[in-house]
Amino acid sequence: MSKIIEKEIVIKNKLGIHARPAALLVQLANKFKSEICVCKDSEVVNAKSIIGIMTLAANYGSRLKIKAEGPDAEDAIKALVQLCNDKFGEK
Repeated sequence: MSKIIEKEIVIKNKLGIHARPAALLVQLANKFKSEICVCKDSEVVNAKSIIGIMTLAANYGSRLKIKAEGPDAEDAIKALVQLCNDKFGEK
């Protein structure tokens, strides 16, 4: 059984996770074999589902937890955290 890697992030781009950042997050998550989920408060969604990510309504300043379990979980977390820290390429 592989261990679960978990990291908390804060949404730093002014518009939060709207359609474009959600698509970027889902595309990146789908490059990994691991199971990846994103948690906001008590809501947990599959990071590989655009509908799931959009339902989180993660605005600027929202705290999210990204969890991954699988063969490339550590790489997945690193990549997704980097995407978020880079404000999804926005200002």
